[in-house]
Amino acid sequence: MAAKRAFPKAKSDNVFGQSRKSAKMFRAGLYARVSTNDQQTLPMQSRALREYAARRGWTIAVQIREVGSGAVKREAREKLLEAARRREIDVVLVWRLDRWGRSVTDLLATLQELEHLGVGFVSLTEALDLTTPAGRAMAGLLAIFAEFEREILRERTRAGLAHARQNGKRLGRPETAARQATEIRELHLAGVTKSEIARRLNIGRTSVRRILAMGKM
Repeated sequence: MAAKRAFPKAKSDNVFGQSRKSAKMFRAGLYARVSTNDQQTLPMQSRALREYAARRGWTIAVQIREVGSGAVKREAREKLLEAARRREIDVVLVWRLDRWGRSVTDLLATLQELEHLGVGFVSLTEALDLTTPAGRAMAGLLAIFAEFEREILRERTRAGLAHARQNGKRLGRPETAARQATEIRELHLAGVTKSEIARRLNIGRTSVRRILAMGKM
């Protein structure tokens, strides 16, 4: 009898630890974002993300599109994070890192949350897959940059406070209601209601009640 022909073992084609057979059931959350002045690229982003997911054999479970300026909170992105928290997706796929994060600190915070949830993250333009060893090394660099960014902000804050002190500016909350305590008590003794006192002095009714209560004590 002829010996059975030996075939070399096929290389693993795992996707995030899942076999080829189960990879087709891998659920992806797609996130495309543009600024208010660059809305024409939104269809291009979405199409590229869908094509990439198809090549990987992933099922598109959630697809988010968002338009807004960089300073505005990414409210639509939060919907994708909520889907990750509900374990409805296995990987987040974005067009570019700056589309996902408002800053390095914000980017790192969301990536750390996704990692904690066991959800992968892929940035298409940078060819960044944070589930791979190289991707995890990049995440470590992001952490360094995030701390650098926080330190810069702290330095700017300290410099601003020092400059304000040098120019004789008073720091902290203004004691508007406290300065008007005498007038508040006089109006109250004259029979003026607390709401009317607040309206006349342009302060909150809570401040009026607090000062009057302190006077009784």
